[in-house]
Amino acid sequence: MVKNNTPLLPGSTPTPGAGPEAVYRQLQYSYPKFFKMDILCKWAWIGAEALLSSTAGFVYDGVDRNKVAVVLTTSHGCIEVDKKYNETVTTIPSPSLFVYTLPNIMLGEICIRHGFKGEQACMVNEAFDSNELYFWVNDLLENRGMDACLCGRIDTSGDKHDVCLFWVTRGNTASNFSPEAMQQLYNT
Repeated sequence: MVKNNTPLLPGSTPTPGAGPEAVYRQLQYSYPKFFKMDILCKWAWIGAEALLSSTAGFVYDGVDRNKVAVVLTTSHGCIEVDKKYNETVTTIPSPSLFVYTLPNIMLGEICIRHGFKGEQACMVNEAFDSNELYFWVNDLLENRGMDACLCGRIDTSGDKHDVCLFWVTRGNTASNFSPEAMQQLYNT
């Protein structure tokens, strides 16, 4: 994991495929609900926590949380939990799995943790699409009254995960927020 070109896990990194729990423990987070989440939500939560927190607090301090949007994309969505839930349907369907059978629940977990109450969108795309992401985020900031947006891509399939998040405020849309800049950061 990298934030602003700086590794978040200096020294030893969890072994590949170790899962989000290993990263959570190594970064010394404390949020008991984390362990109840599905894998997509866990990676989304860790990504948001890593991006939004700093030694001085949170990057959104001073921002009206009613005007913070969240726009995320994914490919596989919640397919892992869908498979597990489907297995329980033959006996007693699991309510604890059912709640995670929609990919947009990852937005809810982030919004609950950080108190964001603005617009939310979850899109299922085959690959990272910086143009589409830019379109929606720019519209929210310029035309829909949002002051900031957490946006990016969260995807997981098997032992592979793809987490790339951006914090965009209305003030930085004109200078360094563009599809090209997001694509370049995503590729690194």
